Amino acid sequence: MIRSAGPNGIFLWPGKSGRDGGPEHPAAYHMLDVMAVAEVLLGQADFSSEQKATFALLAGAHDLGKISLSFRSMLRHGQRQHFSHWELTEAWLFPELPRLADRLNGSWRPLKHLISAVAGHHGRPSGRSEEVYQRYRDQWPDEEGRLDAVTLFDAFLTLFPDASLAGLREADAKRRSWWLAGLVTAADWVASNPDWFPPLEPSLDLPAYLHRARGLAAIAVREAGLQPVPVKDGWLFPFPAEQMRAMQREASSIALRDGPMLAFIEDETGAGKTEAGLILAQRMLLSEKAKGLFFALPTMATADAMFARARGMMGRLFDCPSLTLAHGRAALSRDFRALVGRESGDEDDVTCAPWLADSRHRALLGDIGIGTIDQALLSILPSRFSTLRHWGLSSKILIVDEAHELGDPYMAEQLARLLEMHAMAGGSAILMSATLPINLRQRFAEAFERGTGREAGVDRDMAYPSLSIAGGEARRSYPAVSGKGDVAVCRLEAMADAVDVLADGAAKGAACVWVRNAVDDAIAAVEALRERGVEAKLLHARFALHDRKRIEAEVLARWGRGGQERGGVLVATQIVESSLDLDFDLMVSDLAPMAALIQRIGRLWRHMDLRPATGRPLAGPVLHLLSPDPDFATDERWLQRVLDRGAWTYPLTDQWRTADKLVRRGRISIPADLRALVEAVDGNDIAEVPAALQKAEEERFGQIYAERSRALNNVIAIAEGYATARVGSSREYPTRLGEETRTLLLARREAGGLRPWAPLSGNDEVAEREAWMLSEVSVRCRWLARFALPDQAAADVVVLKQGWPEWRREDVLVCPVEADGRISDGLRYEVDRGLTGSSPQTRG
Repeated sequence: MIRSAGPNGIFLWPGKSGRDGGPEHPAAYHMLDVMAVAEVLLGQADFSSEQKATFALLAGAHDLGKISLSFRSMLRHGQRQHFSHWELTEAWLFPELPRLADRLNGSWRPLKHLISAVAGHHGRPSGRSEEVYQRYRDQWPDEEGRLDAVTLFDAFLTLFPDASLAGLREADAKRRSWWLAGLVTAADWVASNPDWFPPLEPSLDLPAYLHRARGLAAIAVREAGLQPVPVKDGWLFPFPAEQMRAMQREASSIALRDGPMLAFIEDETGAGKTEAGLILAQRMLLSEKAKGLFFALPTMATADAMFARARGMMGRLFDCPSLTLAHGRAALSRDFRALVGRESGDEDDVTCAPWLADSRHRALLGDIGIGTIDQALLSILPSRFSTLRHWGLSSKILIVDEAHELGDPYMAEQLARLLEMHAMAGGSAILMSATLPINLRQRFAEAFERGTGREAGVDRDMAYPSLSIAGGEARRSYPAVSGKGDVAVCRLEAMADAVDVLADGAAKGAACVWVRNAVDDAIAAVEALRERGVEAKLLHARFALHDRKRIEAEVLARWGRGGQERGGVLVATQIVESSLDLDFDLMVSDLAPMAALIQRIGRLWRHMDLRPATGRPLAGPVLHLLSPDPDFATDERWLQRVLDRGAWTYPLTDQWRTADKLVRRGRISIPADLRALVEAVDGNDIAEVPAALQKAEEERFGQIYAERSRALNNVIAIAEGYATARVGSSREYPTRLGEETRTLLLARREAGGLRPWAPLSGNDEVAEREAWMLSEVSVRCRWLARFALPDQAAADVVVLKQGWPEWRREDVLVCPVEADGRISDGLRYEVDRGLTGSSPQTRG
């Protein structure tokens, strides 16, 4: 056994195994590598020099547990460790807390939380108590490792003479521990890359090696895409500044608040909120409120659309920034893949370092991230590496688009906690929405201000549109910008009436859309239209991803902003509410809650600058609302008699209140009426529902209470500190609630076995992997339970699943599709209808 040799013995403990027969990298050197990276990452943080020195010092101490017999035996001989090395970091340092805290001019209590934060850099805290550590030391004594670890930390202290805990309270350390754990994880991942920090035999003393590591760290952080880039002070958009819309003009002049700030941009769909948000964000960046941006969207489709839209502008906002796409299917984006590893040709280029793109956990670390809101919410849920996400977000302006989509009780509580934690770390945010209820705006403002330590004022101003800064200035009530005028509301009593309206509109050459609440109802609508001789295109969520993307591209080419062929009919589900920039002359919609209908109306007479009223085949915009009469809600099946399966998509009482308001009103003035309409359904002063719906109302209140309670139980307890954090799976702590779904993997039977449903774009493994991903379709388990499913023990299915991880074998159902579209009894897939099923049950 290699024995310790006093101060020089600290170099005999390995930190990384040799690569290709090369030398081991000493643990002491690796810890100095992490220190050096942490110093670079801390370089532009808003801390005093003493605080930066303290955090860098502690970041280096993260792997003190590698100074142990058990880790050395594991690394060299594969022997099992009784404690992980990162848990041993706490075991070695906790007995030294009073002495070390005294050396750092502070108290041991805050130091304990900071040590737990740096030790927990593998995605979760140890959860071990000092009593457990004592039992470990009694059972597996390692005095040699403990003494050398303490000796090494004492040596580290001499490298950072300015490090100090003076004035740091325990409560502050608990709150800061989340951020510090994320910083250390990022620094450790960068410093563990042997291409940037090649292994070196113990030939340099600590000061000399730290000098070397600092030089390597500057290069590594830059090549990893983590070095902030300069912000530009120039015009961002292809249109001239003189053509700014009202909200955009206000965003360019509203007074910014000192310190972290939260802004709300509330305006109708198509009013240019995104551009207004970018104008405001640029001013905030130039005021040094952040170093980057993260756009949080409600769905992967909206994130993809924002990525395509923002990519061309980001090079005008930053000097050669790194841009990441952050969601579960980012690898399918060819636009994103084209950025990875791309060399910047000029200052307006954007790129993405391969290191950033290599892991979904790193997607929030670049200069600009665009992804789903789920990626941000994971930072406040008990998930692995949540602290890394928190650290990555902390230096960015969090821009939440379509914020009303987070209005359900579960997601609203999560967003409130996210805003509080983001503000606590010094971050700023912008929330954008066309239909954000006043009570949600107030709740989000209160949460953010709580994170800053400031008192939140009360802002219940109903004026609309509105640009407001929590605790600061507000600009409100601008002139309308859509130019579409009032939208008439015409109630349709039955599905046959909707078919008549659409057939008549199509005959006049109008671009028509029918937005349905349920997939099966959308399929039935297309069949009814085709029976009338009206050709209709179908878009819903039960298409394989390849077919859905193809149909979306066709829909955008025909009815998008640049579309030329204007006639025809689209039948779609809620997909069209926000993810696609479409413009129709005539709209039929199933009854839905007010906020959803307002989003749908945003696709009616949308691009008035390109297609003014005089050039449209109809006299004016009309919302044809398929809904029963709200005055005759005599039982809970009031809505189902008209909408069938779509009656159960949304809360029944929300839909009744929406119908009651719109049918009585008969017209919507945009934007003047939008605030009052949203508040009539989602506000504090809502109408009483009929007696027949009272039971549904009580059940809805119970559901709201349950969802809110679950959210409060799931989100992290910021004030308790990282050391007490739980870590669980996404099933235990989901970002969203909803019906359980199952992934079906569609396949074709060919001579060589099962092949992906989607065509291959090439002949390599990457193309095949992409094709399989594009062959997936997500289906509600409750709907799927009605059908016999393909045998997963079939020989060709077993062959396909070989090598899959256990979770994928359990979660993914392989579905070979026969030439006639048959999958199993009652279950079919067709390219123009998607996944369909015939079953005696009608409710699904």
